[in-house]
Amino acid sequence: MSLRSALLVTGFALAALNLRPAIAGISPLLDEIMNDVGLSPAGGGAITTVMVVCLGVFGPVTPLLARRIGLDRTLMAGLLVIAAGVALRGLDGAPVLYLGSALAATAIAVMNVSMPGVVKQHFPTRVNLMTGVYVSCVVAGAAAASALVIPIEHASGYGWRGVSALLAVPALLAALLWLPQALRKQGGGQNGPRPFGTVLRSRVTWYVTGLMGLQSLTFYVMLAWLPTIFLEAGLAADQAGYLLSLTNAVQVGTSLAVPVLAGRRASQVPYVVGAGVLTVLGYLGMLLAPTTLPWVWMIVLGIGQGASFALALLIIALRPSDPAEVTALSAVAQSVGYVIAAVGPLLFGFLRQVSGGWTVPLLAGLGVLAGQILAGWFAGRPATLGRADP
Repeated sequence: MSLRSALLVTGFALAALNLRPAIAGISPLLDEIMNDVGLSPAGGGAITTVMVVCLGVFGPVTPLLARRIGLDRTLMAGLLVIAAGVALRGLDGAPVLYLGSALAATAIAVMNVSMPGVVKQHFPTRVNLMTGVYVSCVVAGAAAASALVIPIEHASGYGWRGVSALLAVPALLAALLWLPQALRKQGGGQNGPRPFGTVLRSRVTWYVTGLMGLQSLTFYVMLAWLPTIFLEAGLAADQAGYLLSLTNAVQVGTSLAVPVLAGRRASQVPYVVGAGVLTVLGYLGMLLAPTTLPWVWMIVLGIGQGASFALALLIIALRPSDPAEVTALSAVAQSVGYVIAAVGPLLFGFLRQVSGGWTVPLLAGLGVLAGQILAGWFAGRPATLGRADP
């Protein structure tokens, strides 16, 4: 591999690693942040809410940026803004905490949408492999941030502000490695016909959007409520936390392997349906026997959810014919998808409150998974966006 290729792949992977730590690193530090800044529980929760809203709202600006400055420079700008955002929120006062969080999340939204187009642009013959690398790095970045922020805080003695600022370091390193791509002359594809019209008129877009949104909803529900479900079933708090870590860890390997296999076939339907069925089995395990071999349910759930996320992003990269259409499809699917996903934890909490248990919420989750499998069946069929809509 040449030095240029090595820098391309390394910079791409490190950029993907930066797509979740700014969000995942907040939760372990939240109690300390609330006490230090003087926030109520609602104010503390609003940090994550602000970030999730930004993920959904600002993704659609990505195709506009890509047309003006190119995908590579858009990705570079995202990395620099992430670094600025996480550094800013470590300064004194609640306003800069929220502002810095919003800046970091806005950059992540832009990068989320950019990455499938970057895959299509730089790795057109290895879309399946590089999608696997990208998604596994995203999952690994989230897992590493949630696991390491507290040990790093204790080892460094910097406090939550210093740890938050340290998250700027990997973003700046990724920007440095990506600099050769950003300095190159940008491809002419960014100035071609505007792809949004084609994307919005295609039924494939809405199948993919349904898959992206519903799998995100079922994932964020588990991220928010899984430890509580196990706690209320009678497991100890440390066991509940380990089970969440286990299911997240399983997703790293799954999200790397599944796109490589699924991308070799014209149809991804068997993989999408299989991933949905495994997620259903994980939900059923928590519903029917949460304290019986819970680690088995978490492994099954992790395989299903990791595969579902990876397949949604793989299909986004495969269906369009060029990077501009990939970026437009990614903008629609991910922006709408995150809005759908944001409803999930709130809905499950409401159903838990009114029903007095987790049976009704988990049954609702199974209904959502049925919709996910159906959307995935349509999205996974061979088609070229705007040319061969089923």
